[in-house]
Amino acid sequence: MNVFFYGLFMDEAVLTKKGISPASAEVGYVDGFTLRIGERATLVRSAGTRSYGVMMIISTEEVKELYAESSVADYVPESVTVELANGSKVEATCYTLPVEKVTGTNRVYAEALWEVASRLDLPKHYLAEIRQAGA
Repeated sequence: MNVFFYGLFMDEAVLTKKGISPASAEVGYVDGFTLRIGERATLVRSAGTRSYGVMMIISTEEVKELYAESSVADYVPESVTVELANGSKVEATCYTLPVEKVTGTNRVYAEALWEVASRLDLPKHYLAEIRQAGA
């Protein structure tokens, strides 16, 4: 099993629909990244920022299967340190989209991310950032 951190675009319900069952799923954040929403969403390195998401443990085979789909084939693995609600830190892999491939806008997608973030009870300022990113 491998530890992966996903921004809100890969919540547990999305993975379950794809037949992937995380061994663990915990809300956390990574510092030094900001959420960018275009036609697709990604985390982008940005000093002084923080992005929230879900840290999950899934198998290497499941990751390969997930990122073999054409809609996410451009995402690349990046090492991150996730801080969980209990204060512990976990080294994880986060798949990010190269910034030059973040184009357009997708209000519907941003609204769906906002709903997931609200359900996870993420900080209000982060909910506002999601709303603004999708505008």
